[in-house]
Amino acid sequence: MNLPPRRALVTGASAGIGAEFARQLAARGCDLVLTARRVDRLEGLADELRAQHGIDIDVIADDLADPAAPARIVANATHGSRVIDILINNAGYGVPGRYDKVDWATHARFMQVLVASPLELCHLLLPAMRERGYGRIVNVASLAGLIPGTAGNTLYGPAKAFLVRVSQALALENRALGINVCALCPGFTHSEFHDVSQARQLVSKLPGWMWSDADDVVRQGLDAVERGRVVCVPGRVNRAIKVLFELLPDRAALNLLMRRSRGFRLRD
Repeated sequence: MNLPPRRALVTGASAGIGAEFARQLAARGCDLVLTARRVDRLEGLADELRAQHGIDIDVIADDLADPAAPARIVANATHGSRVIDILINNAGYGVPGRYDKVDWATHARFMQVLVASPLELCHLLLPAMRERGYGRIVNVASLAGLIPGTAGNTLYGPAKAFLVRVSQALALENRALGINVCALCPGFTHSEFHDVSQARQLVSKLPGWMWSDADDVVRQGLDAVERGRVVCVPGRVNRAIKVLFELLPDRAALNLLMRRSRGFRLRD
């Protein structure tokens, strides 16, 4: 599938799933606006993709933990009457440990990055998308948002569940105007995510069949939003896990997660 010439904004583009979104969108002919905190990585990726695909790429170094960042990023990305046709809300991380043992400022920054910033970016970019009659929004959620909460990384699952529900509502509100919104819900994916959340030693013990590659996750997400799918769970194993927890009674599901989550969540 080749997209018509479009321009995409990708958050958290310096590594992992975000960088892979940039690569696959570039291969499909999209111009890019890449944003994250690590400008050196962004510039390196931009140079690579310009050389490979001859596309236009802007780099914006900013921190979505700053409440002023979404408006600043959009202003920079759209100056000179340039447009954003595709929004990839990918930036995210996990906060390890028990909820009350983590200081509130850390929780507040987390919620700003994972909830408030994606919401504001959608809010800022949707009016122009509606006016042009075209838009694609991929909100990178998680399988964790589709199953009951677990101990450790307390706010991660709830934040992703919220993003799934918002994506569903936005999809219904905007579909008739040529705007597709998709919540992409990957499970365990090879990336730097677990290094940041300090769970690498734990999750490295999980069996290989539980893991997905970032290129496959992104490919399925881009294909899903183009087809108008509202929730995309990439991988048969992840889809099976989703169905299992939909069928289990709440008590049984929580008991199962209580036993299993020690293998992938830091609690203290």
